[in-house]
Amino acid sequence: MKRHLFPSAIASLLLLMIGLLNGQPAQAQTGTAVRGKVQSAGSNPVEFATVTLHRAADSTVVKTEFSDAQGIFLFERAAAGRYLVSAAQVGFERHWTKPFEVASQAVELPVIQLATSAATQLKEVKVVGQKPLYEHEADRTIVNVEGSTLAAGNTSLDVLRRSPGVTVDGSDNLALRGRQGVLVLIDGKRQPMTGTELADYLRALPAEQLKSIELITNPPAKYDAQGGAGIIAINLKKDQRLGSNGTLNLTYGRSQYNKYTGGLSLNHRQKNLNLFGAYNYADRSNLAQLTIHRDFYGRPVGADRPLTGTTDQDNRLPNRQRSQSWRGGLDYNLSERTTVGAVVSGLDNHNSADGTNFSVLHDLVRGTTQNYNSLNTSTGLSGNVAGNLNFRHTYTNAFGAQELTADVDYARYRSSRDQLLTTFLVNEPNQASSSDQEGHLAIQSAKVDYTHPLNKELRLELGAKSSLVTADNDLKFFTNNLLDLNRSNRFRYDENINAGYANLSYSKPKLTLQAGLRGEHTHAVGRQDREVEFKDFTRNYFQLFPSAAIKRQLSEKHELALSLSRRIDRPSYGQLNPFRQIIDRTTFGSGNPTLLPQTSYNFELTHTFRQKYSVGLSYSRTTNPLIGVVQPETDSTVLSTTRNLSQQHYYALTLTAPVDITKWWKVYNNAVLYYNRFTGELAGTNLNRGGVSVELTSNHTFTFGKGWTAELNGSYESQQVYGFLVQQPNGEVSAGLQKSLWDRKGSLKLTMADMLYTRPVHVTSTYDNYVERFYQRRDSRFVTLAFSYRFGNDKLAPTRRRSGGAEDEKRRAG
Repeated sequence: MKRHLFPSAIASLLLLMIGLLNGQPAQAQTGTAVRGKVQSAGSNPVEFATVTLHRAADSTVVKTEFSDAQGIFLFERAAAGRYLVSAAQVGFERHWTKPFEVASQAVELPVIQLATSAATQLKEVKVVGQKPLYEHEADRTIVNVEGSTLAAGNTSLDVLRRSPGVTVDGSDNLALRGRQGVLVLIDGKRQPMTGTELADYLRALPAEQLKSIELITNPPAKYDAQGGAGIIAINLKKDQRLGSNGTLNLTYGRSQYNKYTGGLSLNHRQKNLNLFGAYNYADRSNLAQLTIHRDFYGRPVGADRPLTGTTDQDNRLPNRQRSQSWRGGLDYNLSERTTVGAVVSGLDNHNSADGTNFSVLHDLVRGTTQNYNSLNTSTGLSGNVAGNLNFRHTYTNAFGAQELTADVDYARYRSSRDQLLTTFLVNEPNQASSSDQEGHLAIQSAKVDYTHPLNKELRLELGAKSSLVTADNDLKFFTNNLLDLNRSNRFRYDENINAGYANLSYSKPKLTLQAGLRGEHTHAVGRQDREVEFKDFTRNYFQLFPSAAIKRQLSEKHELALSLSRRIDRPSYGQLNPFRQIIDRTTFGSGNPTLLPQTSYNFELTHTFRQKYSVGLSYSRTTNPLIGVVQPETDSTVLSTTRNLSQQHYYALTLTAPVDITKWWKVYNNAVLYYNRFTGELAGTNLNRGGVSVELTSNHTFTFGKGWTAELNGSYESQQVYGFLVQQPNGEVSAGLQKSLWDRKGSLKLTMADMLYTRPVHVTSTYDNYVERFYQRRDSRFVTLAFSYRFGNDKLAPTRRRSGGAEDEKRRAG
């Protein structure tokens, strides 16, 4: 690959940014800004007034912000619709605005004047509020993790698993509404991993670091085209209090093993400068157990296939994960319109495991039985360091707010894994196999986004992005301490993606139209030192990804929205790696350099009632779907890998129903009824299989007063069909209790996850000549006690949310 492509792309983006600055910068944000000012009757600004955005139909709270020292408040992203705003402060009467419409251009409200309350004679009163755990917006569902009882002492993967419509299967693959192929962003940056590697990363990230999770099922053209099932955007905490302050977290969890987590975050915010940093350490011991039964069949005899052999395995894998993560950065306001920022973050993860395996192999043709035991010892080190520089310039014209943003990102990942597999046979010499694998990955990206309001109803968004990924993996394999050249190899992968998009949106009261087109050119090269099983490859292709959406408000209570898009899922860097790993004497794992990207057309129609309840219909057709498989290789061995099938058809009905049973008891219910159908051919088996599945989640939040709150969360997944796999029903019930301490500066939380131990999964994989049934259990039931303490200044300041430019690359490495 020509390495000069990336510097040239950065130079082009910077020239574009300079040119736009000399022209008319514009805004690139999702939704519309609503701003205003709060004053007293004497026209003095009212600082730290609680300003709330309500739906006009039923006064439901949508968002809450605080006014600054000048009395100014801002709701950065409000979906189109009809709203009210209320403002309140100690010593003043609450004031309500008249209803107003939010469309495409920013809304500037008339000055809100608060009348002095003669009845209020308190020396000091603190007005506190708690965001709902779940919020449903027009294009996404938001999970407000910060302050949630169920987040205490858990990992990010635990919280994600309990989010509406999100599932994690037995192989650690994430799915959204029953579809795999999800783009995961953390603070706007894509994670370069899938499957177990991504799951391990999320297990190493404590939930106490999270602010919110956004589930976006049909993103517009501004987002990278990666992620056919949608986007899961994880936003980390950033303290918004003025002055110097911080938060301390300590947790202890117990199942069969101990789980410790501790963290400290610090923040210093002034008028034009914000400095922030955080450090977290986790030491979590776990247990994974896997029971497998395999049936091997011979060639058909008439209408039947004779059973030729069976295998039974019991696997036990105690493991320990120690991780430390850190993050630091700054935002600096060069002027009222221009802000620059920098963020540096890192994570180091140390895994160790001592697994045992007991296997019995029955050869029914020869009438023999073989027993063996295995010890599988492994240690793994993985880490990453990432940096981001960002720029933002804004101002307003007659048609609305304008903004120009630019990002430059660099991330470096490293990993090492040492494994020793010792197999003890009866009446045969013992066998020892070991491997030493080193991996390095670098991601560079630059992007610029620009939005220009053409008039009061029409808005144009433009953007460009370039990324370069280089991966280098070296595997040395030893059999009885001798280097095995047939299994040792080195794999290098280079990928350059250049993209651009245009998005046009038209908005009037009660009607919003949007159409966009994104183009992405991909050039990728994979090379090996030895072409043992797969050949070197080169990929060079350009694809277009159109998107469109229409939203129509039929009345005060009814709203319809329709969206269409085409998206892509490129194989992860780990899925392309041809290295073969020995899991045990009869089970192997391998990547697949012959994988093609999967592409999908997506359709969604949603009806919203009273801006609160929603019913959605979805359809998606995916070509060359990527699925994880465990396929037969011989009459007694199997291979775990990834393959392309021919097509996947997906139909879904989604229901969302938040209910306030009482003032102290709120419920958020979500249900997804879907049908998945796959067609294709693999290992001599023609596949044409589908099935109906149901996913249910229900979260109950209780506010008892005097600082006591509680949460109860339940989820259920019915039988699911995914390619050659059929998973039996499973679910989870978790609960938590919280007590606020010391004027809400501290909190003590007690939680229990998977109370009924219903998370273990039963899965069957079926081919014409092979059937596997496995039962997988993890250390999912545990109790956690968590303590949190906030210190420093409690005054809030307006937030600034940043996303980096490497969001599309950081999920696929591994």
